This record gives sequence, C-alpha cells and structure tokens, in this order.
Amino acid sequence: MTLPPTPSQTVGPFYGYALPFTGGGDLAPAGHPDALTVHGRVYDGASAPVPDALVEIWQPAPDGSRRGAPGSLRRDPVTGRFAGRDATVFTGFARVPTDADGHWAVHTLPPGGVPYLAVAVFARGLLHHLYTRAYLTDAPRTADELLSALPPDRRATLIAAPEPNRTYRFDIRLQGEGETVFLDFG
Repeated sequence: MTLPPTPSQTVGPFYGYALPFTGGGDLAPAGHPDALTVHGRVYDGASAPVPDALVEIWQPAPDGSRRGAPGSLRRDPVTGRFAGRDATVFTGFARVPTDADGHWAVHTLPPGGVPYLAVAVFARGLLHHLYTRAYLTDAPRTADELLSALPPDRRATLIAAPEPNRTYRFDIRLQGEGETVFLDFG
C-alpha cells in the first residue's frame, strides 16, 4: 500500500488550506472607537506581489497586557469548524492570507507599552517563517533598541506609513531592494 505524500514531503505552500479563518484579521471588537487598520502587500525579490502568503500579527492590548483572550474563536456547533471570531473580545492575534494582489489587512487597536506590531510572514520558498515589526510611529531612535541599531534606510522598512482615517500601510519585501528588516531569534 502506498500512502500519499504528507505536506512536509511535498512542495507547498499549504497556508490557504487550513490556517486562515473567518474574521482572522479582526482583532478589534466591532465598532470600537479606537480601531485602526494596518494593511499592505507582500512582495518577492522581483517586486511582484506574493498571492499566497500568510501574515500573522501578535500584539499587546491597549493597556499593555499580553494575556490575549483564549476562546474568542467560535466553533460551529454542528460541523465543529471555526465559525469566526466573536467580534467582541480583543485577542492580540491575527492571521490573514494575502489576496491575488499580495494585499493583506488587519483591523486592530493601538498596542500598549510598545510602538509596534510583531509580524510573522509565511510564504512560498521560505523554509521557515520570517519575523519583523511594524512600527506605527516613527519612535525616536533612542527610545527603541532595534530602531536605534539600524541605519536610516533599513529603519524605514519597519515604519508603517500613516494614511487617512486611522489607517497605516506596511508593505513587506521578502528580498531585494528595500528588503524588510527581519529578526533572527536563534
């Protein structure tokens, strides 16, 4: 008897199959007055959009707590599948796929205690996901150890550009000119 190959034995990605879930980018409770949107595109080394990447956001709550809210994902009582977030609880975690144009977006609250969102990127051609940060303000170099250690052109790849209506743009470049600074937790 021959069994089919497992995902680790084949070429992926498989991110879009089981990892995204309904409301995965909605960290902020519905209608919250402090909600903001962070969005952007994931680009490859040739500056082409990556249509099959997955972006995760991890962040503290506005009060700086990092407890999250376990159980905010609901399951359908009949099928057992995820039915999406409950739209009332802040979790500190988002997972969104990119669309055909490499675009992603999350709706969240300002992070407390730090000026950034922690970002993980999963994409084709990567054996391990990549970590970076999306700073929502141009924090003074002396106020943040990571930013102060980078030259200005590299630092700029971590700063989300403010747009109207409480929106920030954060493009992720996997390699090449303007490559996003990625962190090594080795």
